[in-house]
Amino acid sequence: MPRMTVATLAAAALATLTAHAALADSYLELEHARANARAGGPIAESDAELLERWGCTSGTKSEFCKKVDRGERPTLQRVPKPPRRERPQ
Repeated sequence: MPRMTVATLAAAALATLTAHAALADSYLELEHARANARAGGPIAESDAELLERWGCTSGTKSEFCKKVDRGERPTLQRVPKPPRRERPQ
């Protein structure tokens, strides 16, 4: 009987640790998206989705965050890629 109790407790502890690890990943992703917004705006669609769902940090001056705060559905603006330079031969 004690072996079964120890095995059950070990399984419960392992499940608790993995749940916290998943929470930490999503929290870090949200903070990364908020940092991108403070730097000028979300650069990825996943960042935009997180900011729409959880909101920006107060005081963020990003146009995207201002629209989210007003309840609008902002669009993610694409930054054009610079032209490729040809390699000399």
